[in-house]
Amino acid sequence: MDDRVRIRLEGNEDELAADVVILALGIVGNVENLGLEALGVTLQRGHVVTNAYGATNLPGLYAIGDVAGPPWLAHKASHEGVHCVEHIVGVAKPARDAAVPRCVYAEPQVAVVGLTEAQARAASHDIRIGRFLFRNNGKAIASGDVDGFVKTIFDAQSDRLLGAHLIGPEVTELVQGFVIALTLGATGADLMDCIFPHPTPSEVMHEATLAAHDVPLHM
Repeated sequence: MDDRVRIRLEGNEDELAADVVILALGIVGNVENLGLEALGVTLQRGHVVTNAYGATNLPGLYAIGDVAGPPWLAHKASHEGVHCVEHIVGVAKPARDAAVPRCVYAEPQVAVVGLTEAQARAASHDIRIGRFLFRNNGKAIASGDVDGFVKTIFDAQSDRLLGAHLIGPEVTELVQGFVIALTLGATGADLMDCIFPHPTPSEVMHEATLAAHDVPLHM
């Protein structure tokens, strides 16, 4: 008998065996013993409640980063910090929801920004879906790293980009293109009109956008 971990998932009769099981239960903010309750600061599910500028319900008190809630990512916290301080010193900038990229630095890499397909449908969007495989990309073929794909989600009525999901080589770098597109409210037509350098993995982003509009070039 080996020493592997064996688990059975709820609703699945098959037993899975693995060397290690990582159990992620989430986090709570480090809000204890700070006197926040005595000050009357609003807390929710272990985090400080803030507005779009990091301001709490108590005038002059701000919170950013993990203590202010998900997503618990360093780049999100850094962005909040700059935005918060600019607001404090009176730099006029409109408050808006930031498109936060989520990256997994595994092999293969995974990157996501915006809505998932399920979230888009739950929000009553009529959607267009585009997918393109890295195995059809010239740079991926040349480098011998062809596993993965890019998936794009667009609103069928407005053509606005709603989300993008990438898995494959260097997608934690590529996702920034979709972050910019989401932040600027780009449409599929905008992205299709962009020139993507050849040969590069970024062409998969272009092709996934074209595929969502039924005009891929290299299927």
